Amino acid sequence: MERVSRSSTDTSPRPDDGATGSTGPWWRDAVIYQVYPRSFADADGDGLGDLPGITARLPHLADLGVDAVWLSPVYPSPQKDAGYDVADYRGIEPVFGTLEDFAALSARAHELGLRVVMDLVPNHTSAEHAWFREALAGAPGSPERARYVFRAGRGADGELPPNSWRSVFGGPAWTRVADGSWYLHLFDSSQPDLDWSNPQVREEFTDVLRFWLERGVDGFRVDVAHGLIKAEGLPEWDHEQALLEGATASGERPPMWDQEGVHEVYRQWRAVLDAHEGERILVAEAWVTPPSRLARYVRGDEMHQAFNFDYLRAPWRAGELRRVIDATLAAHAEVGAPATWVLSNHDVVRHASRLGYPAGQEPASGVGPDDPQPDAELGLRRARAASVFMLALPGGAYVYQGEELGLPEVTTLPAQVRQDPAFARTGGEDRGRDGCRVPIPWEGGEPSYGFGPGAASWLPQPPEWARLSVAAQTGVAGSTLELYRSALALRREHGLGRGALAWDAELTGGDVLAFRTRDVLVVLNLSARPVAPPAGARALLVSGELADGAVPTDTAAWFSLG
Repeated sequence: MERVSRSSTDTSPRPDDGATGSTGPWWRDAVIYQVYPRSFADADGDGLGDLPGITARLPHLADLGVDAVWLSPVYPSPQKDAGYDVADYRGIEPVFGTLEDFAALSARAHELGLRVVMDLVPNHTSAEHAWFREALAGAPGSPERARYVFRAGRGADGELPPNSWRSVFGGPAWTRVADGSWYLHLFDSSQPDLDWSNPQVREEFTDVLRFWLERGVDGFRVDVAHGLIKAEGLPEWDHEQALLEGATASGERPPMWDQEGVHEVYRQWRAVLDAHEGERILVAEAWVTPPSRLARYVRGDEMHQAFNFDYLRAPWRAGELRRVIDATLAAHAEVGAPATWVLSNHDVVRHASRLGYPAGQEPASGVGPDDPQPDAELGLRRARAASVFMLALPGGAYVYQGEELGLPEVTTLPAQVRQDPAFARTGGEDRGRDGCRVPIPWEGGEPSYGFGPGAASWLPQPPEWARLSVAAQTGVAGSTLELYRSALALRREHGLGRGALAWDAELTGGDVLAFRTRDVLVVLNLSARPVAPPAGARALLVSGELADGAVPTDTAAWFSLG
């Protein structure tokens, strides 16, 4: 399809929502691009991405057509979990740069019409945070210990953990310290959980919010937003740990996830954001199911957006996709909030590879060289269709760095280069998330494919990425990059994020999904036969190529009905 571009300085108002006649808050239909800082762009050549590198590449995001950039954590950190182990919430990790570098990035982003969203990690700190060092130096029962979840052990001498909870990264969720006490860590042992029943913890994060808001940050993506509050008494939960975990068959809910008390925290935070000028947002990384519980995080006095992981995890089947879409839209309508759609991020197998497996067999975690491998051609075809379909849905959407290039998961990483703590804690049984975090390619013929000025790259890049680089795809008709650029431009032009979804009864059925929104018909064909659009419909965008005017299998298309 012909590329439809917009200027990086385009500040034209968004189409209104058709009800109020006003443009409305920017976040209700924003497309936000996730930057994983260590893998985006390296300015100094040390093999790790940094803030100056990101700043230099921001025009790519403006030209792509997104509305904002979300930065995974850039705070001072020992990097035991790639920055999600924060040692200081009011600074910048030296490997990424300085507060001055952050100010320059923010200024350049706003100059290009891009908002900036920071990552906030409130469930746990680094074990090197000053508070945890004070806790270890303090006595059991001391105020310093009370900021974290310390408990006495079980058994005659307290030699057993306080309960049977397990870490998301594998192994027990408790570690014993020198005086015999145990501390909780739902993730790595270097990430002790904070105790959010402590007023000092709440006051600290309120101040952290203000610190960054006063520096012009437009919002916060909140890590593990469903995990801050633990059930009183820390009751037993002897199950393998998972982030997206609903109630058991008997109706029991995990005592560490989605507790009622988290909503009080976010109401307090929302008041802080609302007191600042501009439309600042809170985004929940809440692995919560069903959609009716997820929607509780985006009630009018809480957060603005919540990632839809039910949709990300849905098998490549029309019925499953429709079920999640219908349930999501209904639940969000109950609270007056937009849905937020996502297909990939730094924690999951990239959808260009995930969808290369048979429907229902998509891997839930990383893929190694000895595991069954995805069908790369099939995966990319489906990924392009999935992205085109998602970007037409009402609400907001997220794009993970490199998906606009069609980057696959790197499944061939040898054990010795993997750095994810999940890989180490499970003895390699969990392949970890490194495969979706490999530095992205910018210019195919350059050392490290333009990631940095030299060949250094903290994870090895596969040779086939030369043909997937930004330079190799720019201006090339049919490339995945140009498909994304066209999709985002047309989404804005037609106001699709502000539209209302109405299923097309004539086309939808079996393995076909079709809906109307605004003046556009959207068709996703998962069946074996091509699907013909109505007479007079004009193709606006196709994830692949039409077959005699019809939509072939594993293809999505937008048609103008005007």
